[in-house]
Amino acid sequence: MKHLVLAVLVLMFSCAGFASTPWDNWQQVGRATLTWGPFNVYHSALLTPDGKYQAQKWPQALAIDYLRSIDRQELAKATADQWQALGLTDAAQKNGWLKAVENTWPDVREGSEIVFVADDHGGQFYSRAPDSVIVNPIGKPFSPAFRDAFLAIWLSPATQYPDLRSKLTGTATSD
Repeated sequence: MKHLVLAVLVLMFSCAGFASTPWDNWQQVGRATLTWGPFNVYHSALLTPDGKYQAQKWPQALAIDYLRSIDRQELAKATADQWQALGLTDAAQKNGWLKAVENTWPDVREGSEIVFVADDHGGQFYSRAPDSVIVNPIGKPFSPAFRDAFLAIWLSPATQYPDLRSKLTGTATSD
């Protein structure tokens, strides 16, 4: 029986989903919580290899841990609203970004995590279900233009969430 348990554990941890992720050893730059009225919506963290934020310096990872259930259409609508506020709606429509994220992102539940890893070539989304250690890439990699537009929601000086930006980039005390 002990050998069977050991064999199962070895197989489990040799699966790709259990392999270390690119950002596992990166340091947290900052952490922030988005609230909407009396509700906490998500915790977010910005990670880099050295724990320092510099605009347009790659790689970076934005990890979002959801504290409530949100379906993919609501996530896409919130993204569209943020791009509109940033003046990026035309680029998003021209490039089909909203349809792409709606087709890429899963519905999230409390405890779900979506991570966007940005590098020189663009970016890739990863997802982890609640109460799971398995992290999987979701969708196809995105272009550098999408990377910049997506991260602008949190990191642009023109963001609708300046307090989150300050905390994520390390210029204010993290949550």
